[in-house]
Amino acid sequence: MLWLLLIVVLGVVAYKYRVKILARLLGQPERRIERQIGRKKNY
Repeated sequence: MLWLLLIVVLGVVAYKYRVKILARLLGQPERRIERQIGRKKNY
């Protein structure tokens, strides 16, 4: 039960901070990643 709660919390945090996490991982500016995510939502 505790593991399930931990996974859910991690998922929510990762979704909330996905732009910052991706920027850190890819070494690209946050603005660029925000634009790319925004572009994907439009389709």
